[in-house]
Amino acid sequence: MADGRMTAAAFLVAELRRARTRRGLSQDELAKAVNYSPSMVSAVELGQQQPTAKYLELVDRALDTGGIFSRMLTELVALDTAQVWLRGWRRILAEARVLRWYESRYVPGLFQTEAYARAVFEAGDLLDQAEVERRLAERMEFQDCLYGDRVLKVVAVLDEGVLRRCVGGRKTMADQALHLARIATEHPHVRLQVVPLSAGEYPGLGGPFILAALTDDSELGVISGQGRGEELHDPANLRRLQQVWEVSLGAALPAQESVELLREIAESWN
Repeated sequence: MADGRMTAAAFLVAELRRARTRRGLSQDELAKAVNYSPSMVSAVELGQQQPTAKYLELVDRALDTGGIFSRMLTELVALDTAQVWLRGWRRILAEARVLRWYESRYVPGLFQTEAYARAVFEAGDLLDQAEVERRLAERMEFQDCLYGDRVLKVVAVLDEGVLRRCVGGRKTMADQALHLARIATEHPHVRLQVVPLSAGEYPGLGGPFILAALTDDSELGVISGQGRGEELHDPANLRRLQQVWEVSLGAALPAQESVELLREIAESWN
């Protein structure tokens, strides 16, 4: 949904959920009926996976809908001018050429040390240990995209407050700040800048976001919060994020001064 207007794809996803629940079926039960995995049914209903024509044909048959979902796919969703299916973080990384990443709360996941990431996932004891380990392994795996054959350019802007809040202890913070300084100076396709506390109020403090330029020359925005990401495709929303990005980038220290600040912050944690 963008600017209060629901896309045809979002409407299709919502109606899939409603039709299943009206028939009293769980996702597992529908998965068995259409011979797909429960994870596929879940991904479709969350908007993370585009349903194929075959999938919708089987859902129509299982729910006895008279073919409505197949017709919606071919006659309504095709009219959407934006890329409406939520890609999810894994696909965004696979399809991105350039990431512009602003963070005001945590170090960006692509740059987190293992100790810092573990502290993030263990905070508040909200996750059991198995889930912590699963998420930690996934985060470390994601960082491989920075070192593969495919060039991914990343421009990251961090608020200094991210590095002043203790996550995982003083040693973890010192190591994290030095890790960021190394990436900023040694990685050929990463530029990292820090907005100093002295900058005062600026629009980026409204929350973290990513602007991703994709290989198909399209662009999307991702606004993150509480473990979920809202993907934005609408031109008006993207223009707003671009404006926030430009102002936030303008408030940041130049690259070399940012590296010097990172090293100072690391020393302050030691």
